[in-house]
Amino acid sequence: MSTEQPSSTPLFSELGLAAPILKAVQEAGYETPSPIQAKSIAPLLEGRDLLGQAQTGTGKTAAFALPLLSRINVKAKSPQMLVLAPTRELAIQVAEAIQSYARHLKGLHVLPIYGGQSMGVQLRQLQRHPQVIVGTPGRVLDHIRRGTLKLGELQSLVLDEADEMLRMGFIDDVETILKETPAERQVALFSATMPGLIHRVAKRYLKDPIEIRIETKTSTVDTINQRYWQVTGTHKLDALTRILEVEDFDAMIIFVRTKNATAELAEKLEARGYSSSPINGDMNQAAREKAVDRMKKGKLDILVATDVAARGLDIERISHVVNYDVPYDTESYVHRIGRTGRAGRKGEAILFISPREKRMLFAIEKATRQTITKMQLPNSEDIADRRVMQFNTQLSETIESQDLAFFQNVINDYQQEHEADPLEVAAALAYLVQKSRPLKPVKHVEARPARREREARTDSERPSRREGKPPRRTIGSAIREAEAGMQTYRVEVGREHGAEAKNLVGAIANEAGIDSKDIGRISLQDNYSTIDLPEGMPKDLFQQLRKVWVCNKQLEISLMNLNAPESGEQGDSSERPRRAKRSGKPRTRARDKARRPSQRRKTTDAS
Repeated sequence: MSTEQPSSTPLFSELGLAAPILKAVQEAGYETPSPIQAKSIAPLLEGRDLLGQAQTGTGKTAAFALPLLSRINVKAKSPQMLVLAPTRELAIQVAEAIQSYARHLKGLHVLPIYGGQSMGVQLRQLQRHPQVIVGTPGRVLDHIRRGTLKLGELQSLVLDEADEMLRMGFIDDVETILKETPAERQVALFSATMPGLIHRVAKRYLKDPIEIRIETKTSTVDTINQRYWQVTGTHKLDALTRILEVEDFDAMIIFVRTKNATAELAEKLEARGYSSSPINGDMNQAAREKAVDRMKKGKLDILVATDVAARGLDIERISHVVNYDVPYDTESYVHRIGRTGRAGRKGEAILFISPREKRMLFAIEKATRQTITKMQLPNSEDIADRRVMQFNTQLSETIESQDLAFFQNVINDYQQEHEADPLEVAAALAYLVQKSRPLKPVKHVEARPARREREARTDSERPSRREGKPPRRTIGSAIREAEAGMQTYRVEVGREHGAEAKNLVGAIANEAGIDSKDIGRISLQDNYSTIDLPEGMPKDLFQQLRKVWVCNKQLEISLMNLNAPESGEQGDSSERPRRAKRSGKPRTRARDKARRPSQRRKTTDAS
């Protein structure tokens, strides 16, 4: 393998990208590529195979997407580029990024295919002849076997997060897919680590690849307190408003991804009473400088900005940075939160993260070498307490600083005329002042707690699910009571098929979109296995899981009937979800027919 090291970092405009791709990059505000991009784009444009080692969040998606999109023929109506990703979340994220880079390529279609999505939807989309496919190994292989995905015209194949695919047990599927691709196709393999098996795959399927290794040196300031809120049922804007209510901030920058989002969010915050302004690349230099100057003078409290617009900002007042939208890479994150905590001062950084973006959270923690703590949204009592405190402070300051003689006369006249209680008058005035921001707690619809949080509650806090029911019986050593909120399933893949726990976890996490941390106990038997999964699996997802292949065998997943009587036949202990339970009456129609001749003979003998 050869290694190529550019002497200096070029600009995107100097890398030879196709004009539509370069236009999209420039519109996004990027001028200088990250290290992995600077080293990968040129060889990939030349058609070379590539083996890249870099951490998640270093800009790998653009490193392969920009050059490979530049080589695509949009007039050809067949898959030319295939990206394999270990999880459905990453596949969706990569597909969205590629779509944004290719928005000026007229006639180009990008299709993500992954488990958990309806097969019918994907089949219809495949009939549109997409040129770019982004998928998980299991679902891609499923389409290849069905004949609905043909790779005969494939030009390039990307293996993203190869070590993660190895860990999840997908490496065999990946090799099977590689064998289905044309011999002359281009291959790019990216991985955070390079275990021996990944090197062997690279040696077997890559032809004289360029080898690139990027060392991550990202770090953050120790004076910045970093927290994250996981996006749940609560709307992001509502969550932001509640955070603003209780956070004691002087000035704040809120980062979003797009120029349009800066204006929209700033307008909504203004409507909620916050002094805010957008700052983006579409604004001329004078307008941007005016907004920054207003913030420095205390006339503006919140700037809603894109990465490009916030470059070089150094405002002492900024105490908080909110990542309303997750940045594309760890370097952008560090740049963003660096707007606070300047010159040794304390700063606060809050990150909004969705479940499918958790990988970026882990990448940020690894790159910054710091733990980002999870925060809970303020509840209605917290907000009310904060408002009361602010009201009391404002009241004290007004009494100390203002001449209130005229107003005392007004209230005195009202009190005498209406014989009103002075306390009631004061309460009515407080109500009028705080009418738009009530001091009493307002009930919010709280997000449903995570499964682990629900399980942490004591028995006295939640009723038993099985109250009044007989205890479940076990069949053999493989079946036992599932954890709360879980159900036990049987899959027809076991040790004799070469299955390991990681194979089952990888396949089910990928196809069902279940976080591997939410998959419960697994018991491997000789010719089958049992696995605990979150209860309430949708019917269509269950049917899809039945067809998933693991170790060259379909799962044929079924729900264990743990209330069944003990039996030597393990197959009698399973049933499909939502199947009506059998009544106590035996279903022996066939045996009844068999008895009838003997019954007739007895009648004849008696006569």
